[in-house]
Amino acid sequence: MVLTIPVLYVDDDPGLLEIGKLFLEGQGQFNVDTITSAQAALTLLNTKTYDAIISDYQMPEMDGIELLKRVRATNKTIPFILFTGQGQGRDRYRSL
Repeated sequence: MVLTIPVLYVDDDPGLLEIGKLFLEGQGQFNVDTITSAQAALTLLNTKTYDAIISDYQMPEMDGIELLKRVRATNKTIPFILFTGQGQGRDRYRSL
């Protein structure tokens, strides 16, 4: 039996979620849950455990930075990958 790594992938674009999930699970090492809002992700994190979180930066209502801050308030060690479709700008150099 092959153990897979549980990953939560958060993005407001369902198409990107589908592609990302297919790619990651296709490698055979990850089991990916997808969700379309940061607030829903926080709710899910109250009931389920993940080994990593992937999140879009720019989302309505709550962006990826705010999601990261809220996750870090309760879990200081979970790997958190934050990405953006905006390749340029000051946000990519922002540190927490």
